[in-house]
Amino acid sequence: MATQTQPVSEARTEEGLKRGLHSRHMQMIAIGGAIGTGLFVASGGTIAQAGPGGALVAYAVIGLMVLLLMQSLGELAAHLPVAGSFQTFAHRYVSPSFGFAMGWNYWFNWAITVAAELVAAGIVMAFWFPQVPGWVWAAAFLVLLTGLNALSARGYGESEFWLAGIKVVAVIVFLIAGVLMIFGVLGGTSPGFSNWTTGEAPFKGGVLSIISVFMIAGFSFQGTEMIGVAAGEAQNPRRDVPRALRTVFWRIMLFYIGAIVVIGFLLPYTDPNLLASDASEVASSPFTLVFERAGIAFAASLMNAVILVAILSAGNSGLYASTRMLLSLARDGQAPRFFAKVNDRGVPLRALLATSAVGLIGFIASLFGQGEAYTWLVNISGLSGFIVWVGVAVCHFRFRRAFLAQGGKLSELPYRAPLFPLGPLVAFTLCIVVILGQNYEAVFDGELLKVASSYIGLPIFLAVWLGHKVLTRDRLVPLDQVDISGAEDLAKR
Repeated sequence: MATQTQPVSEARTEEGLKRGLHSRHMQMIAIGGAIGTGLFVASGGTIAQAGPGGALVAYAVIGLMVLLLMQSLGELAAHLPVAGSFQTFAHRYVSPSFGFAMGWNYWFNWAITVAAELVAAGIVMAFWFPQVPGWVWAAAFLVLLTGLNALSARGYGESEFWLAGIKVVAVIVFLIAGVLMIFGVLGGTSPGFSNWTTGEAPFKGGVLSIISVFMIAGFSFQGTEMIGVAAGEAQNPRRDVPRALRTVFWRIMLFYIGAIVVIGFLLPYTDPNLLASDASEVASSPFTLVFERAGIAFAASLMNAVILVAILSAGNSGLYASTRMLLSLARDGQAPRFFAKVNDRGVPLRALLATSAVGLIGFIASLFGQGEAYTWLVNISGLSGFIVWVGVAVCHFRFRRAFLAQGGKLSELPYRAPLFPLGPLVAFTLCIVVILGQNYEAVFDGELLKVASSYIGLPIFLAVWLGHKVLTRDRLVPLDQVDISGAEDLAKR
C-alpha cells in the first residue's frame, strides 16, 4: 500500500469548505465517535446478557467487522476526500438513487441522535441539579453545540479533540485501576477467576445471547465512520485518514476488550446493576461500580461528568456530520440548493441551523405524549448506522471493481484496503446479520408492535431508495461508466 503525503488541495475544497482539521483532530474524531455511553453504561448489560466470555466474543467479532468497514472507508475517503462521503460514494459508484437514500438516511440518523443526546444531557444534569427542568439544560447545550459548529471546522475539531480526550483518559484510568484490583493491589481482596466460572459463565445463553449482544456492540462502535465525513475538511486526508483508521481501530479495541475483561473479572454477570442501559443510571454503570470498589468515594459524580462529556461529544459530532451531509445533498441537487451556501469561515450555516432546528423539534417531541412519538423517531434512526455500513461495503466493492475495469492500477491508490474482496463481503454479511437480528425475540414471540418499532427504519430506507429510483427511472451505473476521479482530478477542475 502506498500513502502520499502531499496535501490534495489548498485551504478550500470545491464545496467552499476549509481544510482546517489536523492529524490530531482526525485521530480524536475517530476515537471519540466510538467511545460513549455504549461503553460507559451499556457494556455491563452485555456481560449480564451473555456472560463475560460471550460479551468478549461478541465485541471481538463486531470489532472485526468494523475494522473491515473502516479499511473500505479508508480506501474510498483517501481517494476522494469530500464532505458528502458515503452519499457521494453511493451516488457515484452505485446509483444516484442509492446515494439519495444513503444521504438522507445518514442526515436523519444524526439529526435525531442530536435530539436524543439533548434529552440525555437534561437527565444527566438532574443528578446535580434536580430542581432545574431538563429542557433548560437541553436548550443551553443545543446553543453551545451549534455555536461550536458555527465557528469553523477547526472549532469543531478542537472541541471534539478535548471532549474525546477526557473520555480516553477516563477509560485509561479505569483500565489501570481495574488491573490493580484484579491483582489485589487496590480495593481489597481480588476475586480471581471466580466470576468467570460462576453459574453459566463464561458463556451464558449460548449462541443466541452472543448474537443479541452483537446489536449492542454494533451500536457502541457507531460513529467511527465520521472520519469519512471529516476527511472532506482534513488538511491532508490522503495521509491522515489511513493513519487514523490504522491506529485508532486498535486503540478502540483495546479500550472495549480491556473494559469487558476488567468488568468480567471484578463483577459477576449476575449483578443486577449490570442491567442498566440508560445514561441516567450512572450509579449502575460498571465503571462507577468498579471505581467505588476501588475506594473512590466520588465515583458516581466522576462518571456522571464523564457520561455528560460523552453525550456532548456525540451531539457535537452528530451535528457536524449531519450538517455536512445536508450540504452534500444540496450540492448534488438532492436537497434544496438553499442549503448549499457556505459562509466566509467555510461553514454551511444554513444547513447547520436547519439540522439544529430538527434536533430542537425532536427534543420538544420527547416532552409530549409520554415521549411515544420521539421513541419511534429514535427507533427509525436506530438501524441507520448499520445501513450506512452496508452501503460502505457495497460502495467499496463497486469502486474497486470499476477502478480496475477502467484500467486503474492499485499502486495509484493512496490507500489500498487489504483482503479485498473478502473484506467488504464479510463486513456486508455481518451487517445484514446484525440488522435482521435487531429484535429477533419479538419476531419469535409474535409481538408485532415491537417488531414494527425495531425494524421500521429498514422499510423506510428501502421505500426512499426504491421510490426515488422509480420516479427518476434510475439504474445501476455500469462499471465502465462509474466516475472514479479522485482528489487530483477535483483539484484540476
